[in-house]
Amino acid sequence: MAIATRYHWEKLESFCSSVFEKAGVSKENSRIVANSLIEADLRGVDSHGVVRTAIYLERIEKGMIDPDAKPVISNESDAALLVDGHNNFGSVVGTNALTIALEKARENGVALVGVKHSNHFGTGAYYAKKAIDQDIILLVLSNASQTMPPTGGVRPFIGTNPLAVGIPAGENPPFILDMATSVVARGKIIVEAQKGNSIPLGWAIDKEGNPTTDANAALEGSVLPLGGPKGYGISMFIDILAGVLTGAGFGKYVNNMYSNWEEPQNVGHIFLAIDVNAFMPIELFKQRMDQYITEIKAEPKATGVEEIFIPGEIESRRAEERKENGIELPLKVVEELNSIGMRYGVDLAAATYELNSLGEVQK
Repeated sequence: MAIATRYHWEKLESFCSSVFEKAGVSKENSRIVANSLIEADLRGVDSHGVVRTAIYLERIEKGMIDPDAKPVISNESDAALLVDGHNNFGSVVGTNALTIALEKARENGVALVGVKHSNHFGTGAYYAKKAIDQDIILLVLSNASQTMPPTGGVRPFIGTNPLAVGIPAGENPPFILDMATSVVARGKIIVEAQKGNSIPLGWAIDKEGNPTTDANAALEGSVLPLGGPKGYGISMFIDILAGVLTGAGFGKYVNNMYSNWEEPQNVGHIFLAIDVNAFMPIELFKQRMDQYITEIKAEPKATGVEEIFIPGEIESRRAEERKENGIELPLKVVEELNSIGMRYGVDLAAATYELNSLGEVQK
């Protein structure tokens, strides 16, 4: 098996940002897109990290993303508004919508921002973290292209429509729940297929509706809803809010970024921001959150369990470790990024960590 290579996170982000800029994206938007990808890799959500660079670039090159478009507000009231992304990058449109949601929440205590005409926007945790940094509670919903059948069906109809929640705390780590409504995000199956690995039984079915451990057969078939009808119901609910309500695509009208080269994706998002100070002083809330988290982590542990974690805690620790020791990329991703770098005149090798004879990062 080929040995993976480790990359310094800031230098890898700079590489990606430079590539997007060379591809005609503004410097600011290039930074946002690259930062979104690197944050995913740092947290261990590799399916949404730099592995997406190639498909993002291809969609720019083929006119499926408009990097020059300006997201605009199309409808607005005191605490609710709709953003038309005009087909820019999902992370650019999402960041724009989040900024508005945070401002509105501070003014009104709560804000609901819908988004239409967007694209794949990365991980929900990316936005949740930004809200937490400003002491705002955030709920993020997004729909996605067809990858999952309704319960009882065989053919994909709805996406793995993710949801994320970010809640600040004090001394304890914040609560960050970021999940797909499928057993596993389709991006993870893409990563396993690229590695040539099989997948666990129960993740997906093939195109005939049979359970499969073949990653490639799963990509031709469907991923399965988390918890069967419960995951299906939640995914449908997200599609209704993020798609039907906003005027974005929904169901089969959210276009697949890997296979549809005729139409933009038209993804929809929802950002619900809550200003804690509308309920109580933020410091009191953080004290209460710390008490809550501390008491959960102090609960009796099952045999073999060393520590009880809260949602997002493992990913936060992984991000710190990867900032220290580098982001490890599979050989296939390295080859793809190298090819991209040569095409745009950006040197990927400048982002590599120097390793010793044991494969350890040289400090």
